Amino acid sequence: MVAAQTEPQRLPVVGRNLFITLLLLIVGGAIVRSAMATRLDGFTIDEAYHIVAGVSYVRYADFRINPEHPPLVKLCVGALISATGFRLSSIRPFADKGDERDFAEQDVYLDNDFNSVQRRARIAMWMLNGLLLIALAFALRRALGPGVALGTLLFLAIDPTVAAHLPIVMTDLPVSLLSATALALAIRAFQDWTWADLFACSVALGLALATKHSAPVFFIFVALTGTLLAFAVPVSLPEHSRLLRFAMLAAVVVGALIVLWGFYLFRFTESSTEREVFNRSLADKIGDVQSPAYRFVLTEMASTHVVPRAYLWGFADTIRSGLEGRAFTLTAFGRSYFKTGPKYFFPGVIALKLPVGLGVLVVMGLFLFFAHRLPREWNAGLSIVLAALLLFLLVLARGSTYGGIRHALPVVVLLSIFGGVATKMAFVSKAKLLKAAVAMALAAAAASALPVLRPWEYYNEIIGGSKNGYLYFSDEGIDVGQRGKELAAYYHRVLEPAGEVPLYAYGNGTNESELNARHVDWLGRDPKRDKTRLSSPVFSGSLLINSKFLAKQPFWDSQSLRDTVPSARFGNLLIFRGTCACGSILAPGFYFDAESKIHAEQPDFQEAEQLLRQSLALDPSAFFAHIELGNLLLRRGAREDAAHAYSEALQHAPNDAVLRHSIEEQIKRVSFEPLDRVLELRNPFLE
Repeated sequence: MVAAQTEPQRLPVVGRNLFITLLLLIVGGAIVRSAMATRLDGFTIDEAYHIVAGVSYVRYADFRINPEHPPLVKLCVGALISATGFRLSSIRPFADKGDERDFAEQDVYLDNDFNSVQRRARIAMWMLNGLLLIALAFALRRALGPGVALGTLLFLAIDPTVAAHLPIVMTDLPVSLLSATALALAIRAFQDWTWADLFACSVALGLALATKHSAPVFFIFVALTGTLLAFAVPVSLPEHSRLLRFAMLAAVVVGALIVLWGFYLFRFTESSTEREVFNRSLADKIGDVQSPAYRFVLTEMASTHVVPRAYLWGFADTIRSGLEGRAFTLTAFGRSYFKTGPKYFFPGVIALKLPVGLGVLVVMGLFLFFAHRLPREWNAGLSIVLAALLLFLLVLARGSTYGGIRHALPVVVLLSIFGGVATKMAFVSKAKLLKAAVAMALAAAAASALPVLRPWEYYNEIIGGSKNGYLYFSDEGIDVGQRGKELAAYYHRVLEPAGEVPLYAYGNGTNESELNARHVDWLGRDPKRDKTRLSSPVFSGSLLINSKFLAKQPFWDSQSLRDTVPSARFGNLLIFRGTCACGSILAPGFYFDAESKIHAEQPDFQEAEQLLRQSLALDPSAFFAHIELGNLLLRRGAREDAAHAYSEALQHAPNDAVLRHSIEEQIKRVSFEPLDRVLELRNPFLE
C-alpha cells in the first residue's frame, strides 16, 4: 500500500536536466507519432477558413474574417504561411458565413498549392502545440512536481484524440493546454502570492482567452478561486495583507485582458475603420441569442468596450451555437437528438474516446486523491483541478454537443493530471500491486492507441473500436472531412476510367473548391448535364457518403442505405454502388446550392428559389429549407405562398418550443402585417 500521506522528502527528486530531457523525448515522440498517424489526413472542414483568416490578420491587420474564433492560433499559422508565400485575394464584403467560407476555400484550394499550404500549416501547429505541451509540463512541475508533470505528458502523448489535434489548424487543443497551464500556475500563485507566479498565470489566462471562447469559463474560475483563497487563507507573511492579495488578483485579471487586447492590436474595431465589416452585424448576432440574460451581458460588454468588437462577435456566436444549441440533429449512444444530446453526453464520449487503459489511470488517480494517499501539499492543487473540471463539464452539459470530444478536450487534459498522479505514485510506491496496475494500464493504452492510423476516428474497445463508432454517434468526433485524399484516389482509380460521375455526400455541404482542386467530377458540377439524374429520387450509380449521415435523423434520413453493406469503405467514407431511393441524399445538394446563391457576393434569389423547390420535392422533411423558401417568397411579396412555406416549416419542425414559437409568430406576422414591416425569419440551421 502507498503511505496514507507520503512525505515530500521521501519523493525521489528528478533533476532539472533529466526532467527537460525526458520532457523533450515525450513531446518529440508525440509529434512523430502524430505525423505518422495523420499523414493521410486532408484538411478538416474548418482549416482553410482559419488559415485564410490568419493570413489576412497578418497582412492587413483586419480581423473581420472568421471572428467566431479569437486570433492566436490563426496568427501563428498565418505568420508562417504568409512569410513562406500565399496568394491572398483582396478582402471584400461578405454575405453571411457561407460566402466567407467560400472565399477562404477558393484561396486555399484553387489559388494556391493546397498540399504545400497544408504541410506548412501542420509544421506551424506542431511547433505551437509542442511549445504549449512544454509550458504545461513546466507549470505542473512547479505546482505538483516533475513526476506528475511527466506522467501527465505521457498520458497526453498516448491519447489518440490529442495526436489527431496536434497538427490541425483548430483551437480546441491549444485552448485546452493553455487553460490547464493557467490552472496549474494558479495553484502556486494563490499559495505563495509571488509576483512571478501571478504574472505567469495572467499571461497563460490571456493567451487562453485569445485562443477560443470557451476560455472565459476558466478565466472566471481562476478569478473566483483567487478571491476565495485571498480571503480564506490566513496571511503568513508580515508584508502581505488581504488587501494586497486582492490587488494582486486584480492585476492577474487585468493582465489577462491586456494580453487579449494585444492580439487585436489594442483596437476595439475589427478593421481600420469604425464601421462594422463583419459578414453579419454584431447587433444581429446578439439578437440571435435567445436568453434575455445573455443578451443583456453581451449588450453591456459592447457598450463598455470591455473586449474588442471581433471578440464579442465571436462570443455571441459561441453562446448561441455552443450554449443554446444549433438546429442540429445528433445521434448519441444510438439514439437521435435535436440541438443537443443527453446531459451525460460528454462524460460518455470521453469514456469511449479515451483508450481504456488511460481511463483506468484516471480512476486510479482519483481513488488515490479521495483516499488521502497523496502528499498533503498536493491536496489544494488537485482540488482546484477537479473543481475546474467539474465546472467545465457542467457548462458542457448545458450546451450543444455537435463538436463531440473536441469540445471536451479541456476536460481530457485536466483528467490527464490525475493519470499523471497515478503514474507518479506507482513510480515511488513500494506497493507491487499499484506498480503492476499502472504498468498494465499504460501498456494496454499504448497497444490500443499507438497502432491506429487516422486517430480522429478512434473509439475504444467498449463499442467495438473505430469501425463501429458511426453506429452510435454522428458528432464531429466521427469525421470532419479529412478523407478527401482517399475519395479522390478512388475516383481516379475506379470511377474516372469507367466514365462514371459519382454522387458526393461526404462533407458538411459540398466543398466544391476541394473537389475541383483534386480534379474530381461530381453530379451537380454541371447542372445542365446532371439535371435528369439529380431530379429523380431513385438514383443509380456510385454514391460516396460520410458514414455519420446514415444515422437516423428527423430530416434527410437515409433509411434505404442504413442497413446496406457498402461496396467499399475508407474509415468513415463509405462507397455504395447500385440503385437506391436517394431523395434524402440528393436534397441537401440543392439546399446548399441555394444557400450559396442567397449568400453570394451577387445573390441570385430566383435561382435559389428554384433550387429550394427542387430540394423540397426530393425530400420535404428539412424544416429549415421551408424557412429559406418562405424568406424568398416574403422578399418578393408573395404573402400566401410565404405563409404556406412557413406553415410547412412548422409541420416538419422538431418538438422544440422556442423554434416552433418563432415559426408560429412569423406565420402570424406574414398573414396580417404589411409585408414591408415583416423581417425574414433567421434560418436556425445556419452556423
